[in-house]
Amino acid sequence: MTDLSGLEAELRGVVRGEVGFDVTARALVTMDASNYRRVPAGVVAPRDAEDVAAVLEVCRARGVPVVARGGGTSIAGQATGTGVVLDFTRHMNGLLELDPATRTAVVQPGLVLDRLQEAAAPHGLRFGPDPSTHSRCTLGGMIGNNSCGSHSVAWGTTADSVRELSVITARGGRLRLGRDWAGAPDGLRALVEGDLTRLRTGFPDLPRRISGYALDALLPERGADVARSFCGSEGTLGILTEAVVRLVEAPRALALAVLAYGDESGAAEAAVGLLPLRPLTVEGMAADLVRSPAGLPEGGAWLFVETGGETPAEARAHAEAIVRAADVVDSLVVTDPAAQRTLWRIREDASGTATRMPDGKEAWPGWEDCAVPPARLGPYLRDFRALLAAHGLRGTPYGHFGDGCIHVRIDFDLLTEAGVGRFRRFSEELADLVVAHGGSLSGEHGDGQARAELLPRMYGEETVRLFERAKAIWDPDDLLNPGMLVRPAPLDANLRFSVLPRRPVDVAFGYPADGGDFGAAVRRCVGVAKCRTTTAAGPAVMCPSFRATGEEEHSTRGRARLLHEMLAGELVTTGWRSTEVRDALDLCLSCKGCRSDCPVGVDMATYKAEFLHHHYEGRRRPAAHYTMGWLPVWLRWVARTRTAPLLNKLASVRLSARTGKRLGGIAPERQIPRIAKEPFTHWWRRRKRRTTGDLVVMWPDTFTEHLSPSVGQAAVRVLEAAGLRVVLPPSRPRGGGVCCGLTYVSTGQLDRARAVLRRTLDLMEPVLRRGAPVVVLEPSCAAALRGDLPELLHDDPRAPRLASSILTFAEALERHAPDWTPPAVDRPVAGQTHCHQHAILGDTADRGLRESAGLTGELSGGCCGLAGNFGFEKGHFEVSKACADEQLLPSVREAPQGAVILADGFSCRTQLEQLAGVRGRHLAEVLAEGLEKETGLEK
Repeated sequence: MTDLSGLEAELRGVVRGEVGFDVTARALVTMDASNYRRVPAGVVAPRDAEDVAAVLEVCRARGVPVVARGGGTSIAGQATGTGVVLDFTRHMNGLLELDPATRTAVVQPGLVLDRLQEAAAPHGLRFGPDPSTHSRCTLGGMIGNNSCGSHSVAWGTTADSVRELSVITARGGRLRLGRDWAGAPDGLRALVEGDLTRLRTGFPDLPRRISGYALDALLPERGADVARSFCGSEGTLGILTEAVVRLVEAPRALALAVLAYGDESGAAEAAVGLLPLRPLTVEGMAADLVRSPAGLPEGGAWLFVETGGETPAEARAHAEAIVRAADVVDSLVVTDPAAQRTLWRIREDASGTATRMPDGKEAWPGWEDCAVPPARLGPYLRDFRALLAAHGLRGTPYGHFGDGCIHVRIDFDLLTEAGVGRFRRFSEELADLVVAHGGSLSGEHGDGQARAELLPRMYGEETVRLFERAKAIWDPDDLLNPGMLVRPAPLDANLRFSVLPRRPVDVAFGYPADGGDFGAAVRRCVGVAKCRTTTAAGPAVMCPSFRATGEEEHSTRGRARLLHEMLAGELVTTGWRSTEVRDALDLCLSCKGCRSDCPVGVDMATYKAEFLHHHYEGRRRPAAHYTMGWLPVWLRWVARTRTAPLLNKLASVRLSARTGKRLGGIAPERQIPRIAKEPFTHWWRRRKRRTTGDLVVMWPDTFTEHLSPSVGQAAVRVLEAAGLRVVLPPSRPRGGGVCCGLTYVSTGQLDRARAVLRRTLDLMEPVLRRGAPVVVLEPSCAAALRGDLPELLHDDPRAPRLASSILTFAEALERHAPDWTPPAVDRPVAGQTHCHQHAILGDTADRGLRESAGLTGELSGGCCGLAGNFGFEKGHFEVSKACADEQLLPSVREAPQGAVILADGFSCRTQLEQLAGVRGRHLAEVLAEGLEKETGLEK
């Protein structure tokens, strides 16, 4: 048994990078994106090649395995291990050189592919391979797996793009791998020359043959390319420290032809016929993968065929020629880059969306990327579907049809002994089927533990023994990633589900999409790691805390991994009381971005609320939970006692403000928002109200009521101008009014939240009976009512009725005043779509309303960083500011002169005011001002 403390101490003595043997560091890397789980001894983030060599020397002396890890998105389990895991993403992540003249780049293994693409783009260049995980996968991982991506029909695999590799062997040798036996370890050439016939005849001739070691690349007629042979070795031969890679010329213009077919077999059989037309991609997917086919031509399956050209017209002409040559049901040619990105996102998110069947049942990798000759793809898919049916399984094939490579997630039962047995039997039979069609068990992601056991079925025992001899030449001590490729672990061992409790744990939320099972909710995270994207694209939000810190612990995936280990109880042993899980969740903004942006719909905000509920049950909570969690109570008390002026004055005095913030757990850098002298409902009671028109009920949320009543006043004026009759919900003189419970949910006070929400449902009974729409001005409150309410009160039939009646301000006007014309404001806008609106509510109605009012321009994505109580809590200010600095503040600084700064959320407006000195405005305020200018309407 490994002496972990001794190993850790020795590594700390020789390594300049970080050494992590604590529970959190180990828990974060127990899994990749596969079905497998291994608990490592520790994690090292090396600073340079010297650190790598030092780790290898220490581990070799102690007999401890070493596993190289990139982005952790491997599908077959090869990025997990029981020894020391090397994390290259923290330090060895640089682009060392880019030479446009030679079209080469020198990269470190931890460099994320998108960073290389961004650097190459100004020179009209790009790296050819581009897996769907391009925003977070690393070059080291791509070389280890010989990754491909959608453009492989044009630019091949990663092995086709590698020139030279710098490698350290397990015994400390420094090798520079290249052609003509450059860098070959002693004995490798003799091994190859002693078995030339086998190497010339024993490897299928496929564009996507990734399985096993690429020993045939060492044949003399293929240049004896040691670097190419090393690609796809999954970290089992040596540790990569640097690579020289080839770049290709990027087309100046792109077009996308979307070709529709009756079914996937029709699409598959058509794909090979398109290859002579030299497309850049031939990607396929069937209708059962697409939850909403909006934007796609009508059909049962589609090919995404990208073409390039010097001009948009040339690219379009190429795409139209492909359409004419293809026998299609329907087609669509898209040249607008934004529209192309929208369509490609459907395909890129497939590795996540495929993890859920249309009925919500879980589906898993395991046979994620086998490949057959492209001409055999149609017959293979028919046989594959028949094999699924014979085993009572379901799966949705998609992928690289032009290369004959198919991705699929299958609804294996990996939780029971019987289900695991069927998983094994199906795997064995599918391996035989792939081989019968002349295919490869892996066509992109490598063999890992998922398929290595079955390599004899593909290559035969003699060739597999040749692989073992090659491994022994490179790594005679079997130190590097043991159990992968040769002498593999069984494909049904180390399954990550086996450690989870067999019965659902007792929880507060209903988790309706996961059958009420918190464990199933946590299992949603399959590790595709879209949350590790370092730059937010377009309207995306997830995951702001990871982008601010760069730490896996503060990504959605990292938190899900810790929750998984908490449920497993092996590594995280303190259950709901875990400080490791608490600390990882501490920087979760509860922005809910993952709920919409995560391809599998992980909802970390809900998981955080659930965890805090249990973690602090029967215990004293942080001060901020009492001050900000109970904010609706304190503000109602202030309104009742009319002490707002006194509290505002105290908040403006430095000493009293500092004392109040310290006692309340509020960040000292923050200013305490001013409380309105007159609550919104007081203004409401004393004004003359409209008595005709369609009825809408306006929700007096805590923020509108006490902190920004001007928003409510403006909304009333606009809604009434649109011909609607506005009323407020019923309230009790002493018992208070309605409340969405948001502040209690976000601080995990779920018992209190349930009590508040039940009281709210009691008050809303007359509204529910009437079926009146309820307009909520604060996006976070609307999201809580539409999302959290029915999940928290899953046993109350009134909850979904109220949730379904909730409308945003823009939705109310769109649905109940469709003929109303808003005032012509005619100004540009800047600002940010509220993160909860993006994740839960959608902003289609808002976009339409802004367009009708002449408000031009796009709002940014991301999160403002204040996020309700988060940015006010002590210790969160720097992360909160970093989130704002990412998109919100730049959008305001770069706004054109005269632009309206839109921010519908109170948090967003507060962040703008406190960090930029800018006044953000709710859309209702902007339209009300426009009405005043047009009609002279009085406030």
